[in-house]
Amino acid sequence: MRLIFLGPPGAGKGTMAKVLSKSHSLLHLSTGDLLRANIKEKTALGKEAASFVENGKLVPDQLVIEMMRHRLREPDARIGFILDGFPRTTEQAKALDKLLAEETMKVDHAINFDASDGKIIDRLSGRRICGKCGAIYHLKNIPPKQQGICDQCGGALVQRKDDNEETVRRRLEVYREETAPLIEYYERQNLLRTVPGDLDVHELDPILNKILA
Repeated sequence: MRLIFLGPPGAGKGTMAKVLSKSHSLLHLSTGDLLRANIKEKTALGKEAASFVENGKLVPDQLVIEMMRHRLREPDARIGFILDGFPRTTEQAKALDKLLAEETMKVDHAINFDASDGKIIDRLSGRRICGKCGAIYHLKNIPPKQQGICDQCGGALVQRKDDNEETVRRRLEVYREETAPLIEYYERQNLLRTVPGDLDVHELDPILNKILA
């Protein structure tokens, strides 16, 4: 099973990708993790990407595609995968289609997580992350036992800079301009499946399992 998860930031893509990757033994592949891994391991592609990241520039599509190509050739990716955060544009989607065809793979479903702006702002602005171990909390939905302190390691909980309401609204605008056209792209290929991203994990899990059955 090869899946692409689409949707605005805070729509639940990453959370559900983690859930399904465990329940269906699929590789959860996010571009952020892929970039960080290549930079940390100082691969040839990672060194090239680092020069862009250090200068505050976007990593070129071709570099990301090449990283993706190397990763998808690994044995665990051959079983199946979930792409989370890629592609972001129709140009990236076309490049991905070409890459998959060269590797004799194809996408089974492009799943669009449709969530309201209000729900997304509530989710992201209330999110807190442990600066020490990376555990994620939410002020309303998953509060820590002690305010501002991680239950797991005792580290301080912080809000990411891009999780404040003003920044979230800007991120949503960027999504609509750049990424939303992907919905039409995959709809034309009859690969699109839309799910309600406003739902909680336990409500959304059976809906996704039905699509994948």
